[in-house]
Amino acid sequence: MERARSTTSRRRFLKGAALATVPYALLPDTRAGAQAQAVDYPGAEWQPASTSNYTSSNRPTTYPIDYVVIHVTQETYADALSIFQNPAKQVSIHYLVRSVDGHVAQCVRERDIAWHAGNWDYNTRSIGIEHEGWVDQPAYFTDALYEQSARLTAALCTKYGLPKDRAHIIGHSEVPGADHTDPGPLWDWTRYIRLVNLA
Repeated sequence: MERARSTTSRRRFLKGAALATVPYALLPDTRAGAQAQAVDYPGAEWQPASTSNYTSSNRPTTYPIDYVVIHVTQETYADALSIFQNPAKQVSIHYLVRSVDGHVAQCVRERDIAWHAGNWDYNTRSIGIEHEGWVDQPAYFTDALYEQSARLTAALCTKYGLPKDRAHIIGHSEVPGADHTDPGPLWDWTRYIRLVNLA
C-alpha cells in the first residue's frame, strides 16, 4: 500500500514537472467556455481585439447607439483578425463577417467603443461591421455574406431601436471626415437593406 501511494505521488510530481515545461500559450484555456459565451450576438465567435485598440465604455448608457457602419476589410478574414489583435494597429471592429460562409466573429463588445469609423463621435454612437473582401472585387460579396450580415444588422437595429434604413445603416465612406471608400460602389445597398428588413 505504501509503495502504491509512493508511485502515485511520484507520477503526480512527474506530470506536474512535465506540464511546467510546456509553454503557457499551449496549455488549454480554462476560460474557453466563458469566452465562447462572451458574445453579444448569438452564433458569433469571440475573437477579441487587443484592449489597446478600443475604448471601454458602458453603451448605450454612456452614449446612444444611432448607427450601424458597414465596412469592407481590404484584407482576408484571417489578416483582418490579426490586425485587430495587434496593439500597434490602433483599430478594431465590433463584428467581422467572413466571405465564403458568412461566419461572424465578434472582436469588441457592443458596450465598448471600437475604433473603426475614423470619427470619434461616430465611433461612440455606432456598431461597426467589417466584411471580408475588397471594394473592387464583388465576388467576395457572396450570398452568405450578405444574408448573415443582414441578420446581424437587423438584430442590432431591433436591439437598439434603430430604423432599418439607409439613414441609420451607413457605409464607412459616409462617415463625416472619412477618407475611406468602403464598402464601395459594388456593394448592393438595395439588396442589403431589403435583406435587413426581411431578416
